[in-house]
Amino acid sequence: MVLDAYRHLADAVLNPIARRLAHVSPNTLSWAALVSAAFAGFSFLFEGGWPLVLGALFVFLNALLDALDGKVAKMTGKASRRGDFLDHVLDRYADVFMLGGIALGPYCPVWLGLLALVGVLLTSYMGTQAQAVGAGRDYGGALGRADRLVILIVAALVQAGIDPNAIRDLGLEPLRYSVLGWAMVLFAALGNLTAVQRAVATWRQLS
Repeated sequence: MVLDAYRHLADAVLNPIARRLAHVSPNTLSWAALVSAAFAGFSFLFEGGWPLVLGALFVFLNALLDALDGKVAKMTGKASRRGDFLDHVLDRYADVFMLGGIALGPYCPVWLGLLALVGVLLTSYMGTQAQAVGAGRDYGGALGRADRLVILIVAALVQAGIDPNAIRDLGLEPLRYSVLGWAMVLFAALGNLTAVQRAVATWRQLS
């Protein structure tokens, strides 16, 4: 996961914000992240520059709030298994809302959106299943959630800048997709690759 190498830079920004939010329940931040994801998915249903910009903004808010809930929980001593469970459940619903909005919107074929969702959900499943069988939670692989959210934000903004009406597809027949469509191709390919990588790593560790 590319962005893991820059986690210390993100922490320099997130830690001061987390300290200011110490009075806020971590679970509240998790729910707020889900609401942001729902608004992002709703925005992606519509064609045009402003819906894309709003979608990118709400994806950013989801990423920010999702990063802050765990930090606030640790700083305030409120970290718990229930909170960790809730965070992971809401993250999966958030993924479905955001990618589902693109899949059902004008920028991506539905079948491609479904493949992307399968890759994303299986990636998460393999990571937590590794923990369930005693191998420890696995965050490895080609594409992590932070990477995916950054790609989604950039793709939405680029789409808004160069072709908000999805008229000019990129590529050669039969592979011609919008910018957001190509982002979904990336999620489908690297998401499923990451799921396989985690499954293989867990299998080898258990053997």
